[in-house]
Amino acid sequence: MRLLLDECLDWRLSRAIAGHDCTSVARMGWSGIKNGRLLALMEAEGFEVFITGDRNLQFQQHLPVLRIAVVVLAGGSTKLDATLPLVPRLLALIPTLQPGTVAVIAE
Repeated sequence: MRLLLDECLDWRLSRAIAGHDCTSVARMGWSGIKNGRLLALMEAEGFEVFITGDRNLQFQQHLPVLRIAVVVLAGGSTKLDATLPLVPRLLALIPTLQPGTVAVIAE
């Protein structure tokens, strides 16, 4: 699957997401783009999953109409040491994700 890490997450997290094409907002040159426009760009570029630490995204955007799934990593913070332990659960969840849905992985 093609995955995009939000800029609030450490890009090094992508190294742990094995078996998927994972990149970051910064690597795409999309830093600073607001969520609505960012989600539209993702769809246009063929991304399937958006991984974020933004717990409010699901309340700010109308996600059911999107062709992507959103995963919120709700660790103690968005730092690498808080999100890296969530990766095994993320990897198990990815094959089950459906477009327009939100999944939250909490610590």
